[in-house]
Amino acid sequence: METEGPRDWTDEHVARWKPVLPDLDPDVEGAVTRMKKLSVHLRRVREQSLADFDLERHEFDTLHKLAGRGGSAAPSQLSVDLDLAPASVTGRLDALERRGFVRRTQSTHDRRRVVVELTESGRSTWLGAMDVLGHEEDRLLGVLDRDERAQLNAMLRRIMLLAEEDDRRHGPL
Repeated sequence: METEGPRDWTDEHVARWKPVLPDLDPDVEGAVTRMKKLSVHLRRVREQSLADFDLERHEFDTLHKLAGRGGSAAPSQLSVDLDLAPASVTGRLDALERRGFVRRTQSTHDRRRVVVELTESGRSTWLGAMDVLGHEEDRLLGVLDRDERAQLNAMLRRIMLLAEEDDRRHGPL
């Protein structure tokens, strides 16, 4: 795994472990370690973005699921999307409504049902937090040209299909 050009933290990590574990595949160790470190980096950027927009993780998740349904959903749909008990979703919606991020109205089709809608304030806060992470993703993957990004995406898909197959068979860890 001799690399030309600049070396990153993972290169030093692999070089340190190769003598200890002679059968270590430096390409596998390097790829997995880089994916882990990239995931940690993106998580840190996301958490800073949430702090900058004064959002808790669960608030962002709820706004995100609601936005993903076009900005309007029944609480029962959000409960399924968030994999939470209805009472937990009600608590989240109460807090988001107090902050002016969502509003609940009666369904026009069935007066017994409630519809949750993303307010303009909720949408702009959610989009602002999303934009920070999106810009960082674009910055990082911007070192690759369009074909390289497509190739990386395709290779990661192949890996994830195998991981998801294992999850279906054995359940996620």
